[in-house]
Amino acid sequence: MNWKKLSVDETLKKLNTNFKGLNSSEAQKRLAEHGKNELIEEKKAGPIQIFLGQFMDILILILIIAAVAAYYVGDTLDAIVILIVVVINAVVGFIQEYRAEKAMEKLKGLISLEAVVIRDGHEQKVPAEELTLGDIVLLEEGDNVPADLRIIKSYDLLIDESAMTGESLPVEKHPNILSSDDHGTENMAFMETDVASGRGKGVVVKIGMGTEIGKIAEMIQEGEEETPLQRKIAGLGKTLGLLAVLVCSVVFALEYLQGTPLVDTFMTAVSLAVAAVPEGLPAILTLTLALGMQRMAKSNAIVRKLLAVETLGSCNVICTDKTGTLTLNQMTVRDTRANDTEMVYKISALCNNATQSDGKILGDPTDAALLLYANSNGYNRKELEEKYHRLLEIPLDSTRKRMTTVNQIDGERYLLIKGAPEVLLKKCSKIEKKDGICSIKPEDTDAAIKNLKEMTGNALRVLGFAYRKLGPEEDLEDKEALEKDLIFVGLVGMMDPPREEAKNAIATAKKAGIRVVMITGDHKDTAVAIAQEIDLVEGDIVALTGSDLDALSDQEFENMVDDVSVYARVFPEQKVRIVETLKKKGNVASMTGDGVNDAPALKKAAIGVAMGSGTDVAKESADMLLQDDNFATIVKAVREGRTIFDNIRRFVRFQLSTNIGAIVTITSASIMGLPVPFNPIQILWINIIMDGPPAQSLGVEPPEKGVMERPPIKEDIIPRRNILKIVIAGVVMSLGTLALYYYMLSAGADLTKAMTMAFTVFVMYQIFNVFNCRSDGGFSNKFFFIAVGASFLLQLGVIYLPFLQGIFRTTSLGGMEWVLILLVASTIFFTNWLAERLIK
Repeated sequence: MNWKKLSVDETLKKLNTNFKGLNSSEAQKRLAEHGKNELIEEKKAGPIQIFLGQFMDILILILIIAAVAAYYVGDTLDAIVILIVVVINAVVGFIQEYRAEKAMEKLKGLISLEAVVIRDGHEQKVPAEELTLGDIVLLEEGDNVPADLRIIKSYDLLIDESAMTGESLPVEKHPNILSSDDHGTENMAFMETDVASGRGKGVVVKIGMGTEIGKIAEMIQEGEEETPLQRKIAGLGKTLGLLAVLVCSVVFALEYLQGTPLVDTFMTAVSLAVAAVPEGLPAILTLTLALGMQRMAKSNAIVRKLLAVETLGSCNVICTDKTGTLTLNQMTVRDTRANDTEMVYKISALCNNATQSDGKILGDPTDAALLLYANSNGYNRKELEEKYHRLLEIPLDSTRKRMTTVNQIDGERYLLIKGAPEVLLKKCSKIEKKDGICSIKPEDTDAAIKNLKEMTGNALRVLGFAYRKLGPEEDLEDKEALEKDLIFVGLVGMMDPPREEAKNAIATAKKAGIRVVMITGDHKDTAVAIAQEIDLVEGDIVALTGSDLDALSDQEFENMVDDVSVYARVFPEQKVRIVETLKKKGNVASMTGDGVNDAPALKKAAIGVAMGSGTDVAKESADMLLQDDNFATIVKAVREGRTIFDNIRRFVRFQLSTNIGAIVTITSASIMGLPVPFNPIQILWINIIMDGPPAQSLGVEPPEKGVMERPPIKEDIIPRRNILKIVIAGVVMSLGTLALYYYMLSAGADLTKAMTMAFTVFVMYQIFNVFNCRSDGGFSNKFFFIAVGASFLLQLGVIYLPFLQGIFRTTSLGGMEWVLILLVASTIFFTNWLAERLIK
């Protein structure tokens, strides 16, 4: 039912109620029929279910199978080490997932606890959850609206809907029916909004999950989609898992057919499973993202969900709120058309109820703007009022559309007035000009109206200013009679101005191939004016209102969504529709917001970004918080996200070349009838310890040159050109390792010595190969050199310390053996140099 299109009488008739409200028995009957006025939370997985779910990843399952196999063939140490890796990964994943779902709790905490209703013909307080359709609710200043209401009476009723719509100014409410082409909601009050001033009555038309906030509650409980990185990691895991199963099966069959003892065959299979799975990848990925979170926090971007760090790097559309993000969220005087500026300053300061304390301004946003305007020009309200005492105030209201004060100035009484220009001009008989005061003429009025149209055309909120000196005989009690024969002094235009850094940030985003889209609850003209000022797009701006959006079919909107740069007057479900349509077109969309109304779109977007000053519901629904509410911070975060994705690619490339090298080495040795050159504990050492510090150091490499001058990367973690490079590196490692291993065996070395040589040359391949995977961002990454040095020292410990020799089954090496190892391992530099030039 479209309640705003019905008259008050039609609404009451439809709901079978009246101004005296429901009686108690009817209210109880309806409560039983329609249910309670409350938000319903869906059941979610408990902690145990979430924890067990961490073991359902294919890489983790393969590791568990490998650990069990190792245990059954008597290799308990290998089994324990593998299981420790599995448990650490599960704990990290559990902590992240368990903390994620708090938005609904915050939303339920916002709901009003009590409401004042008319029942049985008199006023009474009832629990808000017991409100039902047809109840008559009384609203007073400071009240929280307890359900969706159709306004049936109003007395200067203003409702703050900023949390629902994003519009910063309170909305005037009235009981009048809205015309068929009017898309406003001035005769409706919505659950969870606040009464800013005035009073009124409304009839309950929607309760609980049927309200606008109920729809939001339903939307934010929908499951979150995987991030691009999650999809890419999952795809990589499946590929590696299938590879591990295939290779293990082939080698197991080959060794069994060759008559190898079953226990040895099992150990080879375990070695291959461990070699195929990059055990350190989850831990390194988590640590890389966590370090990225720390760096972003220093730039006022607080990341709540680890994977969101990388997602920003893939983002190619940023849907941003206007107020407070692109703008300062502070009304400011932007234009004046005044003949007597000194009088405008005085009226701005004296005809004003805003106050300034400890650097903060309290009061109406318009009064606050005028107070700052007067202050910045040397007219301090507090000082002026001590000198020019206020004798009378006629306050602003929605009918008068003006505010008046009478002040004692230099022994005379002056009436000072500000308000809607079209109202003031009708009360002015004179005008202040440069050569003095004279009677106002039609051409003067026309000039003022022309100025007004120019200023409103620039999306400014314009006030007129006027005054007159009162005669000694005039009675201040006759307030309405005082506002006549005014002297018009000029116009002042205000706007919430764009942030200085927003324009530069948008220019940077454009260079990076990112399109910025403004989505706001404000007026279309205001939004377009700000968009033009910050160069949101080049050329004409395509803008749609929420009502325009409703008029478009899904296909029509999909055809034009990539061209629209501004959305104004939009509702929560429309924001979700915008995000979903952008995603349909293959975009990775970020969405910013601060209100309850933004929560569904924040959850639906690839990455939701909430303002630090926003509602708790928005913060809990988001992936990232901006402490300074600044759009420029998002662009900095995008740069960090791109750097992190580049670094993830680096360490994945590095680790996979190790895995491929180990698989090819073990498989080839098996085919050649040689003993397996590595045991499972050595492979875990290579994959976790030796890969760990060097791979992690790649995770904190400085950004590439021009990282924000390229389009967003939509490729997989391993692009096709890198696959060949990884395979070449792996094959080179395998050939070099097998050649040295075979040489040592042929030269009469015992198996332990030959295996130690093979193990060590493979490790040195890793240490050299990590240099091939670095960025071109310079040598600022000190951790890289520390990690490489530490890895080399650890390998020396494994070879020369007796205690570790027993665990890893190694023996000491001589000087000439080290010369051989370093010569063979250094071939990775030449093959990489060749691959970089041949593969583009």
